[in-house]
Amino acid sequence: MTEPAPTRLLLVDDEAALREPLADYLVRQGFAVSQAGTAAEARSWLAQETPDLVLLDIMMPGEDGLSLCRHLVEARQLPVIFITARGEATDRIVGLEIGADDYVVKPFDPRELVARIRSVLRRATREPASANGDLLYEFENWRLDPLKRRLTDPEGAVVAISSVEFRLLTTFLDHPRQVLDRDRLLDMVQGREAHLFDRAVDNQVSRLRRKIEADSKNPQIIQTVWGGGYMLAADVRRVAA
Repeated sequence: MTEPAPTRLLLVDDEAALREPLADYLVRQGFAVSQAGTAAEARSWLAQETPDLVLLDIMMPGEDGLSLCRHLVEARQLPVIFITARGEATDRIVGLEIGADDYVVKPFDPRELVARIRSVLRRATREPASANGDLLYEFENWRLDPLKRRLTDPEGAVVAISSVEFRLLTTFLDHPRQVLDRDRLLDMVQGREAHLFDRAVDNQVSRLRRKIEADSKNPQIIQTVWGGGYMLAADVRRVAA
């Protein structure tokens, strides 16, 4: 029997003294690891290859990790874990807001990083909650293909969404017209990292609204329920592709 190919990671960090030993450790844990010292090197590598997940430092010379992360989650829909010395709450919120799947502060235990990598990959590859995973979601003339993770607007144009935005939207679509509080949304979307930040949910909802609402400042599809959380105020159908 052919063994499955190892999970492919791209490790982007300008500190070779940290990057190289960490890459060696991850290889010993069964991952295939490629390295880049700058965002430019990472973009060059990504032009030829596609990893399963990117480990990304924030503070690097030239283009920083936040800018590269936006490209990875919006144009490439790749899972991203930030590994950085910037551990302030506001830095973590910004990282999660732009679409990162997790955030690990240096110094960290490599075993914890491996656990977080596997957790993010499980969420990224998890089948849709509905048994009808081969059917599209349709709501307010929008369509979401849960298998291809493709969101299409009423005019038929594809709208790029990050893996976090995909999980958030799928959660709403699986629970239409139900009030979902922040704790429940965090648990469903962020999994074991649900303790991080309530504000991270608010920011992700705001980003999702900017993509699917006619007026994100006066949302009609994802509504705020004061004191309760959020609700998808739309009927949802499951239709054949």
